[in-house]
Amino acid sequence: MVRFLIVRGTVGYDVTQCFESITWSGRKGAAPRCIKATLLDEERAKQKRVLVDCGEGDQCVLYVGKQELFRGIIESHTQGNHKKMTITAYDNLYYLANNRDSFCYSNQTATQIFQDCMARTGMTAGEVVDTAHVIPELPKAKTTYYDVLLDALSTTYKATGCRYYISSECGKVHLRKRAEHAMQWVLEVGANITDYEYTKSIAGIKTRVRLLSKEDAVVYEEANTALEEKIGMFMDVQSVDDTYNEAQMKELVQSVFEEKGKPARTLKVSGIGITDAVSGGCVYVAIPHLGIKRTFYIDEDTHTFSRNSHKMTLKLNFADDIGKAG
Repeated sequence: MVRFLIVRGTVGYDVTQCFESITWSGRKGAAPRCIKATLLDEERAKQKRVLVDCGEGDQCVLYVGKQELFRGIIESHTQGNHKKMTITAYDNLYYLANNRDSFCYSNQTATQIFQDCMARTGMTAGEVVDTAHVIPELPKAKTTYYDVLLDALSTTYKATGCRYYISSECGKVHLRKRAEHAMQWVLEVGANITDYEYTKSIAGIKTRVRLLSKEDAVVYEEANTALEEKIGMFMDVQSVDDTYNEAQMKELVQSVFEEKGKPARTLKVSGIGITDAVSGGCVYVAIPHLGIKRTFYIDEDTHTFSRNSHKMTLKLNFADDIGKAG
């Protein structure tokens, strides 16, 4: 059962009977999750109009059964002669994406940087894992809190191969390790998948990585010569400081190859909605026609709720660091 509330101050108003449709969506790399809801905006004998004012700091909350799926601030509301109101709302990561500052971190982990950002913005942290890797320098001038956090997590991934992500749930902001929270829901053609589309692309691929010193001298280079013979050379260039030894440079290059060293494969599936299937998580997909039977990361998700149905569309990427079957 879907419930939808409008919250003003400390008072919540149940407007479940007024909603026509609700779209709940998110994308990896984008800060907040979003809700777009269409509400009936007319006075009936047994129904009062929904009063919403984004300028008053109104918020909304979406429940499915007893599970809270979304809590966030209403960014805009639109009304027209069709007697319907459309509201757009974002979760608490909206504040990280819409506040700017200057940052200069030295010898800090991504966890410490996350905790500092929470303290600066006055936001409440939930589950926070230890990313362990110490980042020597991370200066960022006049940028958003979310961008500096993404840079910290990207630097950590390149050094350790571990993926972390940030999410907002029940009003708290969490920092988690991606694979540890992999929801292994099974999606299968003929069961809960109604449509699918598979794409393989070399856009963004790198067959060669070159590392430069601060003086722009080449200090390390490695190439996938077998792949270059097939598709040609596509080189990535990165800078390293004097503290990097050969082993660290090789590790950095390998992390680039792991992320960009082979054709990108994406799968888009649509079907019966599963509330736990959101960006940052995983699903297990079986599509016999494509010879697919394995785990995927969810990069984008769109869930649509109506009175009697819940449908979803997921954009997936191969989870090579979790394992496969078939």
